[in-house]
Formats: sequence, structure tokens, C-alpha cells
Amino acid sequence: MADAATPAELWRSARTRDPSRPFVTAYDDSGGRVELSYATVDNWVAKTANMLLDGLDAAPGERVALALPVHWQSIVWYLACWHTGLVAVPTDTHELPEADIVVTGPQQLTQALDSPAREIVATSLHPMGAPLPDCPPPAVDYATEVRSFGDQFTRPAGGTATGPALDWGGEHTTASGLVALGQERAQRWGLTPQDRVAIITSQYQSQYQSQYQSPTAPGTGIAWLLAAVTSASALVLVSDSNPGGLFGRLDMEHVTAFVDATPGQSVAVSDVRALT
Repeated sequence: MADAATPAELWRSARTRDPSRPFVTAYDDSGGRVELSYATVDNWVAKTANMLLDGLDAAPGERVALALPVHWQSIVWYLACWHTGLVAVPTDTHELPEADIVVTGPQQLTQALDSPAREIVATSLHPMGAPLPDCPPPAVDYATEVRSFGDQFTRPAGGTATGPALDWGGEHTTASGLVALGQERAQRWGLTPQDRVAIITSQYQSQYQSQYQSPTAPGTGIAWLLAAVTSASALVLVSDSNPGGLFGRLDMEHVTAFVDATPGQSVAVSDVRALT
């Protein structure tokens, strides 16, 4: 961990620690639950990285707009971008930034198709990774396309530690800068591999309010993702749309810490430390 120069190296260190451990447990608003181990997420990351390079002809330094809510698939896409040297560009519902590739769920698909992006990737955001019922061309359906690509990413990492890896509102952060952010937050929050960190989102946010504010702001998506990868912790993604159900899920999942990922909101959870 200390020698990692890029987020991809952070991920490889966390994955090799124990690939069978859960990395992401995600609930949808209906209460559906899916659990993905480090090995399973790594499989999705590898397939997505290979899809970016071989299916979408992406090149290091190109921009990938991620119009995605808090979801296990958004985690996969960030990690895949950082494995291939692409610049992840977080976005929200209001305006799609200039990008070579746009990845979006159903609600922004029409907007994405009107954008000048070279490639449009659509995802249903189904918890089990099911395809869209209807994917209009020229968009490609992520769930359908990604399965044909290799389960391992064996190429040299694209990009460099000093190259751009994230663009938020025109503010670029290098790969090494993201590593430093993850290490600083993991240390500040005292995270260890035994921690299970809940990311609490609102129902509105799950409908595409951007959770990715400035990457250096406490509690934002980039920070908690990088901190969890740095410390090899586990994540639990859960909505606060049903507060009674929320507290029960946090208890059932043995959550040790939580981040309230919704700007302007606050959730109090007794006996579980808040990460701020």
C-alpha cells in the first residue's frame, strides 16, 4: 500500500490480500441485496478495462464521463478507467461534460445520445448486472457487451502516476494525487481491513444526484472509494429512503463506520462511527 503510485496499484494490493472477502454489498431501494467479493469486482474491472481498450478503442488520456449514481457499477468504472490510464469525469443530471466516452444509466441516455461523445455506453444499473430492455443505437449495452471480454487485465497499466486520472469541474487530479487522497483519508478515518463502511445515499440521489463533489471534500464518493481500497475495507451501499430498514440493514451487515454521501443531508447512526 505504501509503495502504490496509482489507484490501480492500490486496488491490486487490496485484492491480493484476500480475494474471497466481500468488497461491495449493495442494496437497491426495493431492498434487493447483492454482494460482490474482491475477486468478483476485479473480474468486472478487468472485463470493463478490456472493453474500453478493445471494444471502444480508448487510449490513455481520453475522457470518460461517468453519469452514474452511487452503485457497484460506478465503482467498477472508476477502477477500470484508472487501470487503463483514462481520465474519469464525474457528472450529474444537469449537464454532460465534454468527453470521448459517456457511460450512463437509463435516465440520461437520451441526453448522452445527443452529446458529441465518440462512444455511448448504457447500463440498466440492475443490481445483478442485467441488460437494458431496449438499448437504442448507437449506444452499446454495457451488460451485454462486457461479458465477451477477458476476465483478467494483464496489460501494463495505462497512463502514469503524474498523468491526469480525474477531472472534476476542470480541476485535474493525477493518479498519484488520488493515491495520496486515499491514504490520507484511510489514516484520518482509521480504516482497517476489518471495517465495513456504509455509504448512505438518499432516494433522490439514487435517481442521479451527483455524489461526486470536489474529490478532496470529506465524505465524497472519490474519497470514500479510495480510502476503502487503500485500507482493503468493505463497502455497504444503502439508501436512507426507509430509515427503519436502513438501521436494520446496518446492524445486519455489521457496519463499523458510515459516510452520509448525500450533500446537505445528515444521518445519525448510534454506535457506528461517522466518517467526516
